[in-house]
Amino acid sequence: MQIKPIKTEKDYNAALKEVEALFGAAPGTPEGDRLEILSTLIESYEDAHYDIPAPDPIEAINYFMESRGLSRTDIEQYIGSRARVSEILNRKRPLTLLMIQRLHTELGIPADVLVKPYKIGSSRKAVHRSSVAA
Repeated sequence: MQIKPIKTEKDYNAALKEVEALFGAAPGTPEGDRLEILSTLIESYEDAHYDIPAPDPIEAINYFMESRGLSRTDIEQYIGSRARVSEILNRKRPLTLLMIQRLHTELGIPADVLVKPYKIGSSRKAVHRSSVAA
C-alpha cells in the first residue's frame, strides 16, 4: 500500500489493517516511520468522520491507571487515603478541586475531562463541579 491521504472508509480500513501489522515496529526504522505516518493519517480521518465523546472523569482516571500500569495505591498521593481512592473510583464521592488539580498536573489527565459532571452514588445523580468543595 502506498501512503496516501485517507479519503474513504475503504482507505481507512486498509490503513488500520497495515497499522495492525506494523504495531510492534521500532521507532526510527522505516517500519516505525511508516507506522507513525499512517497513525497520523488515521487520527486525522477519525477526527473528521467520527464523533468520539470524551470519557467521564472516573473512566478517564481508570484508563490512565490501566494504560500506565498504575494501581489504586499509586494514585493515593493525588486523591488521598486508600479508602478515599476507593470511594472516588466506586463513584461514592465526587472529586474535589484539589484532586482534579493533582491528577491533571501530576498524571497529565486533561483538566477539561476531570471537571465534567458525572454520576455518583446509588441514585447516579450527576455531580456538577460548582457543588464540589476543594
